[in-house]
Amino acid sequence: MAKTIIKVRGIGKKFEIKGGTDVSYYFRDTFDEIIKHPLRFVKNKIKRGKKQDFWALKDVNFSVRQGEILGIIGENGSGKSTLLKILSRITPPTEGAIKIAGRVASLLEVGTGFNPELTGRENVFVNGAILGMKKSEIKEKFDEIVDFSGEKIKTFIDTPVKRYSSGMHVRLAFAVAVNLNPDILLLDEVLAVGDINFRKKSLKKMEEVSLKSGRTVLFVSHDLGAVVRLCNKCILLEKGRVIASGSPKDVVEKYTPTQTKSSIEGIIFKQKKDLSKKVNLRKIFINPQKSNRSSIFSYDKDLVIRLIYEINEPIKDCHVWIEIQNTGGEAIFLTVDTDLRPELKRERKKGMYKTDLKIPKNWLNSGEYGLTAGIERVYFHRKETFDRIDTGGFRIIDSKDAPGGLIKGTPRLGVLKPLLNWETKKIK
Repeated sequence: MAKTIIKVRGIGKKFEIKGGTDVSYYFRDTFDEIIKHPLRFVKNKIKRGKKQDFWALKDVNFSVRQGEILGIIGENGSGKSTLLKILSRITPPTEGAIKIAGRVASLLEVGTGFNPELTGRENVFVNGAILGMKKSEIKEKFDEIVDFSGEKIKTFIDTPVKRYSSGMHVRLAFAVAVNLNPDILLLDEVLAVGDINFRKKSLKKMEEVSLKSGRTVLFVSHDLGAVVRLCNKCILLEKGRVIASGSPKDVVEKYTPTQTKSSIEGIIFKQKKDLSKKVNLRKIFINPQKSNRSSIFSYDKDLVIRLIYEINEPIKDCHVWIEIQNTGGEAIFLTVDTDLRPELKRERKKGMYKTDLKIPKNWLNSGEYGLTAGIERVYFHRKETFDRIDTGGFRIIDSKDAPGGLIKGTPRLGVLKPLLNWETKKIK
């Protein structure tokens, strides 16, 4: 059994927050508030001016064995980046203890560890020296680092990195981190910057350094599909505390961002009636017929998106549309309710309407998706939008029971994941 290489016990990180105390601060509120509630107004201002304790992390415990890839997920502000900074020794914990066995390389944000005035070549050698490597060892790995970074980096390797784009920064920094043989690799949203080819290459490389080299990886990402495909273990942070840990699939299923949580089963959007509009999008559901309080769904189940909308006055030639986007905000597809039912273009009378869109199972690949819905009319080359909603979106994950399910080391890539008919014949 592999030895434990990281042990975190009772880690906490506290910050002090102080409100404004200057004179102008007291005149930002309206005179009505001051006149109506003078005592409460003064009390609130004094309270805001005092120091307050904010715990970014509290009582965090976990262990990681050699060769494991640990996924760390959670909403923005849940403490993920703070945790990696503590493990990288960038900032000390307020309480608790950490034991780490081995050299640590970290890629926490664009340009971390790079001197902007030095060239790409010089930064490679500086980062290697920080990791305790000899100059001869870095020279031996240099060509491999540049090749992994890509042709653009190769062209500008002797240019100061302050001239690099954010994508070039991440390419070179990631190449340095994975190729200079650290025992532990800490990665914070490394896949959030860069093109699809870079993300594909990075996922493959992280898997290689774990499986073949026995190195340990801590991987922070909002791409839950990548976490499920790549990681052996996963922890979920919420308000600085670990609220779930275990297999990536089980932990991801427990994670529902607050922007998509609702007390109404399956609902991801709700708004009040607005009589100033001709048409109101009132509610958007996903799989409303099932008891479901999550925005996470399995790719081997049908996905039903339901729109509830209200027409406040009769309208002709209108249509309802739904657009699904990838994490970069690019449209994957847009579908309209009149495509197969042109009779809907005729007058829609005043009243409440329900429309369902069915996305077949085994169609969308695992990953995070945006969802936008709208109601509009196009006439004489003009477009009139009655209502449009950008929702918090949803996530698709792999299921262990799905046909052609997840096989370690062969992640499915791309946006679509259809089960297509193949025909094979022996011809000789």
